[in-house]
Amino acid sequence: MNTKEQKISLLTDMIAFASVDGKLHEKEFQFLSLIAQELGFTKDEIFQLFHVENKPEVIKTEFERIQQFYRLALLMFSDGEMHEKEINKIYEIGIHMALSPFAIKRILKAMQDSPTHMVDPSFILDTFNEQHN
Repeated sequence: MNTKEQKISLLTDMIAFASVDGKLHEKEFQFLSLIAQELGFTKDEIFQLFHVENKPEVIKTEFERIQQFYRLALLMFSDGEMHEKEINKIYEIGIHMALSPFAIKRILKAMQDSPTHMVDPSFILDTFNEQHN
């Protein structure tokens, strides 16, 4: 992710996803703030992103699509609640990014079963790569 526009697109996608259940939980906001700061945004810029129209940008590489899917999944689990709208939306987003629904299901199940809701990055990559064979 090189350009500021790409970073803004990523964050506005995440903000839109975080509020798909009709509310933004404090833990979701903290997670979004952490990601934004890692991408080089200031606190003021983060708050401004909540008022930017979401214009999704096509993520070109499969690796970047997988990274974005995992970020969204972490965001989904960050508030400790899984809403049906979030589950449906993350499947919709993953399929729209041309990711395997079988791999999506397997990764979400592994995250749900994990006490930290995190899984090893190699597991994620292996799971998506298995679907290519």
